[in-house]
Amino acid sequence: MRASDEDRKRVIGVLQRHTEAGRLTLDEFSDRVGTVYAAKTLDDLRAAVVDLPALSPSPSTPPPSEPHDGRALLLTFALAIVAVALIGTAYTLFH
Repeated sequence: MRASDEDRKRVIGVLQRHTEAGRLTLDEFSDRVGTVYAAKTLDDLRAAVVDLPALSPSPSTPPPSEPHDGRALLLTFALAIVAVALIGTAYTLFH
């Protein structure tokens, strides 16, 4: 079955959560996002997450977090967003 843009967004969200959890490096995240944007079928999308564990649903209210320096996490998210934007732009320009 053909993959839709919504399917791609959903898989990128899953990849972001795995990156946040430390299962993927930013390079791995970037590579997999490239795979997602190039995917034509749902099977192609599954290839981007097949080796990752299933995620539990997000809790409606997050547990209280311990105080810590969030700058590193903010930088990680900023780099991930830049990587997604660059890959999306490249995909749009070259396809």
